[in-house]
Amino acid sequence: MRVAIAEDGALFREGLVMLLGAAGHEVVSCVGGGDELIESLGDGTEADVAILDIRMPPEPEGGLVTAERLRSAHPQMGLLLLSHYAETHYLMRILDIGTDRIGYRLKEKIASVDVLGDTLERIHAGEIVIEPVLAKRLVERPRGREEKALSELSEREEEVLKLMAEGRSNPGIAGQLYISPKAVEKHVASILSKLGIPPDDTGHHRRVLAVLTYLRARWVET
Repeated sequence: MRVAIAEDGALFREGLVMLLGAAGHEVVSCVGGGDELIESLGDGTEADVAILDIRMPPEPEGGLVTAERLRSAHPQMGLLLLSHYAETHYLMRILDIGTDRIGYRLKEKIASVDVLGDTLERIHAGEIVIEPVLAKRLVERPRGREEKALSELSEREEEVLKLMAEGRSNPGIAGQLYISPKAVEKHVASILSKLGIPPDDTGHHRRVLAVLTYLRARWVET
């Protein structure tokens, strides 16, 4: 796929270029800041996914600002935001930008061709990809009435919920837990029912949207 990069760290930026090249992707733009990326993508250059450092020029959290601008100007473009830290307040802002074709990963975790490739492919396919450690932290730190709601889930349903919070599809969850996709469907239906998540009439990424809506409503930044 065609990938654009905005990262102010020269060494990490060049490392991404090497990883993407090794995976067979085409880097169509590689710059050090958000404004430069917006400009490069405004001259007819097309990208399937943009990789953005959260903390880069032109602002302290320039990657988030750039992501908002890109989502407005190029709504079909995937967005992968990177950081050294798993911060809940970053996730909340990312969810405000969108809940599809977007991801938030730690830099240290995507430093391999396989992990970076898998992350980009999932985003390009329309999923949201959340750093597993952050998804795990959110699911395992319920508060108040949500703690009661989660207590009604079975152990297997909690496992499924954690993977749902990472943005995993039903087949992806089935592969992680070594169970059938049909069994995952039953667990997901039970989880949504127990948590009181209403049906989504569009059916578009219902699992992901429902879980993320639930998470956003019950956790504040850590």
